[in-house]
Amino acid sequence: MDSIKKLYFTTFIYLILGLAEGVFYREFTKMNNFDSYTTLKVTHGHILILGFLFFMILSLLATKVSFEELKGFNVWFWTYNVGLIFTVVTFIWRGVLQVKGLDFNGLNHIAGLGHAILGIALIWFMFIFKEIFKNLSEKNL
Repeated sequence: MDSIKKLYFTTFIYLILGLAEGVFYREFTKMNNFDSYTTLKVTHGHILILGFLFFMILSLLATKVSFEELKGFNVWFWTYNVGLIFTVVTFIWRGVLQVKGLDFNGLNHIAGLGHAILGIALIWFMFIFKEIFKNLSEKNL
């Protein structure tokens, strides 16, 4: 699959996940008569910004840059998505536990791992982004 199709598909998946999680948050908290803070409240925003919006921008950029030619892009792509999905799953897990009045002590460490993977991927992307600018300036676009 070429990079534009892969990025578009990823963008679309994150849009669906972000919207679905927003509905889940609203309905799950309403069903449980819960009106306090829960991480479910911020999860759909994280999905829409770090997933949908981020990959939409990359999709638009892919019309000018061939991501397949960038060293390490595919490994970065999977690392970023694993980190984001891992983080989102722990947000949802934590939120469901909060609504149900439960807790899992080890969840903070699991969530930290997801955040660390995502953080590494974001820093890694800045190096890829530098390469993108270099390629664009060589093409004078």
